[in-house]
Amino acid sequence: MNKANTCHLLLMRHGETEDNVRQIMQGQTEGLLTERGREQALQVANRLASEPVDVVVCSDLRRARQTAEIIAMPRQLPVFTTPLLRERDWGSFTQCFIPALKGVTWPDDIETEEALFVRARSFIIYITATFPGKRIVAVGHGIINKAILAVVANCEMSQVQRMMNAEVRRLTLTAETLAAAASSAAAVRTPGTAASATDAARAATAAAARASNAAVSATDAAARAADAAARAAMGAAADAAARTAESAAVMPSAE
Repeated sequence: MNKANTCHLLLMRHGETEDNVRQIMQGQTEGLLTERGREQALQVANRLASEPVDVVVCSDLRRARQTAEIIAMPRQLPVFTTPLLRERDWGSFTQCFIPALKGVTWPDDIETEEALFVRARSFIIYITATFPGKRIVAVGHGIINKAILAVVANCEMSQVQRMMNAEVRRLTLTAETLAAAASSAAAVRTPGTAASATDAARAATAAAARASNAAVSATDAAARAADAAARAAMGAAADAAARTAESAAVMPSAE
């Protein structure tokens, strides 16, 4: 294992939000931490105080940024944001009362698992290319974090245990991790859409690789280049991943 290229990722979910308490489907709305959510983030910062942390990255949604800023503040680290870590786009379910959605047929404007996996793989490529050999705290959301964990574990999202608010899970990302993620991506998808997912993944990988040539350090300039590549990768994934109608026999989770 090449330690210089190994990233140690502390994948975290944002702290409790007002909409979590109200059981509202937040999706890609901004969200706002509660006092309890801010305290949860502070507790994580205190637990990590004795550990080295080089980089703090988060979703560009407010609830994740608020959480990341609390983690970064004691170390006086900048917070890098990326849209690749945004929560699932819940389409017409966004801002709905979650218990009322039980048994409701899913609309076709919800972000598909196909697109989530492409985005998760693009995030892994982005983080390892931009911050090689670093210890990174990444603050995301329940569903996108599930997708990242599933890509690394080479399993379905349904097999990944739900992350609670401010929960942290530790991952070691190596060249072998990336190779396994790329080779297994199509195998865990619906057969009819595997080809488009593979094409989107290749496009995302190429975009991230181009970004890594410029991102030789975690300077502001490199971060801007990587973020631009990340946005491009997310756009390519969204265009390539066809949205399909799904039916939910169970209530969607409040992420």
